Amino acid sequence: MPFPREYSTASADFERFLDEVRTQAMRQTRNQAYAMTRAVLHVFRDHLSVRDALDFADLLPPLLRALYIDNWHPSPAPPLFPDRAALLRQVLDVRQPHNTAPQSAISDVATVLRRHVDQRRFDQLLARLPAGAVDYWAP
Repeated sequence: MPFPREYSTASADFERFLDEVRTQAMRQTRNQAYAMTRAVLHVFRDHLSVRDALDFADLLPPLLRALYIDNWHPSPAPPLFPDRAALLRQVLDVRQPHNTAPQSAISDVATVLRRHVDQRRFDQLLARLPAGAVDYWAP
């Protein structure tokens, strides 16, 4: 089996992703884009079962996948997805005061993430995840 291209370009792809998030969210630094992306991914993950979270991870590029599972402590009974306002509060609460995410954080990351995943597989997976997953990743 040949060495997968996604691994040989992982660092450059991740830098490009963060730059796109920075631009999309009108943040000033890559660190702000990173903290925001991390928060958005972790809040989503925390509302999924282990199986669903791992299925989602499989769709992500390698370094986003690593960021997504970083420091994960799965819950045996993850909470249901609350409304968008509550999800945004959860995102904003991650890593304060380092997280300077705007009110549009979830949709900003969703917009960029959709450009970096297989759209068809992404939408198919979201459709079978718990209620709220599709709405979470709406750009």
